Amino acid sequence: MKISLLIVVTLVMCSPTTAQVDSTLFKRTQQDTSKLLLNMDAVYNRPFLSVSKLPVAVGGYVEANWQHLGTDGVSEGHQFQMKRLTLFIASTISRRIKFLSELEFEDGTKEINIEFASIDFEFHPLLNFRGGIVMNPIGAFNQNHDGPKWEFIDRPISATQLLPATWSNVGFGLYGKLYKNNWVYAYETYLTNGFDDQIISNSENKTFLPASKLNQDRFEESFNGVPLLTAKVAIRNKKFGEVGLSYMGGVYNKFLEDGLVLDEKRRHRTWAIDFNTILPSGTYMTTEWTVTRVDVPSTYIQQYGNKQWGGFFDVVQPVLRKNIFGFERSVLNAVCRFEYVDWNAGDFIETGDNIREDIVSVVPGISWRPNAQTVIRLNYRYNWQTDLLGNPPSKTSGFQFGFSSYF
Repeated sequence: MKISLLIVVTLVMCSPTTAQVDSTLFKRTQQDTSKLLLNMDAVYNRPFLSVSKLPVAVGGYVEANWQHLGTDGVSEGHQFQMKRLTLFIASTISRRIKFLSELEFEDGTKEINIEFASIDFEFHPLLNFRGGIVMNPIGAFNQNHDGPKWEFIDRPISATQLLPATWSNVGFGLYGKLYKNNWVYAYETYLTNGFDDQIISNSENKTFLPASKLNQDRFEESFNGVPLLTAKVAIRNKKFGEVGLSYMGGVYNKFLEDGLVLDEKRRHRTWAIDFNTILPSGTYMTTEWTVTRVDVPSTYIQQYGNKQWGGFFDVVQPVLRKNIFGFERSVLNAVCRFEYVDWNAGDFIETGDNIREDIVSVVPGISWRPNAQTVIRLNYRYNWQTDLLGNPPSKTSGFQFGFSSYF
């Protein structure tokens, strides 16, 4: 499977150059900056390279880094990582029919995933149809996750360990936007395949939504025949910023098999709020917080939580804008991320004591952008992680250095 995907990508990327080597054939697509952009626009708000009159445009981004981290004084030493290589292929089939795909190679080629592959039919600004492999719009990061857009090497813990980052499924839905003066209003709603019982039956031994990403069958069949509903509304003002409210919920267990009732329907529900803005000083702030409730069977022990919550808060402050090493208009930023995740927000029945299983993280750093599409990052990570019994937290700390760039 991996070999065939590599062959397809190689043919797409290389076939235009066999005709004629002429730099005038290649052209970067220009993004529309005249309108207010939302997180939901991230899927198209990327640089693409078009070749002459070919009907497709290509692009992508790459991420690599070094890190030296230790937990309670124990370290694995220097580690070099090739986080991901992501390829985009887009095509305007006609003026109001568009196709876009996103293929990601993680950890070298340890994982190869089709994260997005959909066709959009544009009927009206307020009514558009999307079908295929869609990105479920829960929170903001799941939609707007490209590495070059972020000043931090690691993705937020809440996006990867609480929510399943880059969570996508096969399905259909509607989306639309309305522009009015300095405001834009938008919505998205999709019905897709969804989660399975790995939420509570996994190697993490806790309630863990990201475990369902291991179920590759979700791209060809539903685990229980009940659609996953994901819906989001967002508002953006030119001066105030963007705020989004989203919901994702459905049945995660198999309750019926060949007409035989196996169990009652057990549901999961996630709510998220996200916000981003740019202050007059140029300070950029973005945050996302989520709450998840899961119907955990009464036969499970209390380490499997029925309520989880967490999020992150990023602050990016430009401190220098000038020509650096010949890169005109490059920007040097001071950055900091604050994170919190609680996988079990509840109390022990026997004692009434708080069930912990949480993590607090602070990530200060600096980033340098030689241009808008490339970022070089230096982060210092410090985590405090507490087990469910509330024992003294394990402490992880260390430096990370790397880059990410569109191409």
